[in-house]
Order: sequence, then structure tokens, then C-alpha cells
Amino acid sequence: MNFISRQVGSLLTRPSQIINSVLCQNHQVQQWRGIRVKVRFGNLEQALTLMQRKMQSSGMERLIKRRQTHHIKNSEKRVLARKNLERKIRSQDLARKLKAILVKKVRGL
Repeated sequence: MNFISRQVGSLLTRPSQIINSVLCQNHQVQQWRGIRVKVRFGNLEQALTLMQRKMQSSGMERLIKRRQTHHIKNSEKRVLARKNLERKIRSQDLARKLKAILVKKVRGL
């Protein structure tokens, strides 16, 4: 929660710098996503939790975490590598199955 509030605070204090850095990152133009949350009855904690949920569902939290430059433990690297490998293998298997189905359709079998 503190991480998100710091990021939001930086967005509020210097929005033009953040927008420019997001838009110019890796020389690719990315769409700027805005999230608005109303603070009702002065309840800031509830508004922050609602904002966190909206950020998670929109994918903005992933973009912020991807920009972090901190040390990643070797165990975390192994887990991420294994997940990426499993995802790649699943994708290749699916592509192989689809290709086999298409070949059968084309041949009329």
C-alpha cells in the first residue's frame, strides 16, 4: 500500500514528467491510462484500497512494478524463468495442435 501511495504522490506532484517518461520509454508510444477515485466522507484508506483494486485490474500496477530497478533474488529469477518456460511450452503445444487440425481440414480428412 505504501508503494502505491508513493507512486500516486509522485504522479500528483510532477505529472508532466511521469507522463513524458511513460510515453517516451523505450522509444515506443504507450497509451496513458488515468484512474480516478472519489474520496467519500474523507475516508482516504477506502479510496486507496479502491484505487489499488482498479490499478490491478487495469494493469497499471504491473507497468509500475516493471519499471522498478531493484535486486531480484535468484530464487525469484528461477520461478519466473520456470513460469515463462511453461508458458512457452504450452503455447508451442497449442500451435502444434492447431496446425495439425488445419492440415487435416485442408486435406479433407
